Amino acid sequence: MKRITIFSGHYGSGKTNVAINYAVKLGKEGNPVSIADLDIVNPYFRTKDSEELFEKNGIELISLPFANTSVDLPSMPSAAYGLFERRDRKVIIDLGGDDRGALALGRFRPRLLEENDYEMIFTVNFYRPLTTTVEEAYEVFKEIEYASKLKFTKIVNNSNLGIETGAEDVLKTVALANELAEKTGTELLFTSVDESVYDEVTKVLSPEKVFKLKLQEKIF
Repeated sequence: MKRITIFSGHYGSGKTNVAINYAVKLGKEGNPVSIADLDIVNPYFRTKDSEELFEKNGIELISLPFANTSVDLPSMPSAAYGLFERRDRKVIIDLGGDDRGALALGRFRPRLLEENDYEMIFTVNFYRPLTTTVEEAYEVFKEIEYASKLKFTKIVNNSNLGIETGAEDVLKTVALANELAEKTGTELLFTSVDESVYDEVTKVLSPEKVFKLKLQEKIF
């Protein structure tokens, strides 16, 4: 496991929900964990919505100063820079969607390359517009790489239809995810599923390749 894990992907891919659950998993395993919200694109779903969950699991949250307010400016939390000095902690970074969101990572690129202890994960939902095919997802994949000037190392298949998702909906996207991984020269890390369909999905897929999620609760 690398020290820093960056989740990015197309707008609406569900990367924030995956990042939150991944951080909680690491925390429950006894790791000191920080999660940084560097999403300057989407003001609606934020890691800050899960602040209470993080506190319960001893996870440090670093979020934009205007998160969950009526102001949403593309400013960067100053505490984010300290993540590269405190190397005793696991770090999860929730990066903004698409190439525009990936630009936020540019200022940290030299430090990431210097330490060279990170994974950059492309989160894909084949049920979202503009990533319904391998070709479309590949285009987004390359756009984010170009904007961030960093290469993705893994793929997470987060294909879902929200609360209406059934096990079959998930399973029929696994071949697409594997094809995308082969096309990009990366590895399919896991397929993430809501806990309600986890048991059904793991009858077909190895549990080692399935990640159980709890949906993020939105604070209004």
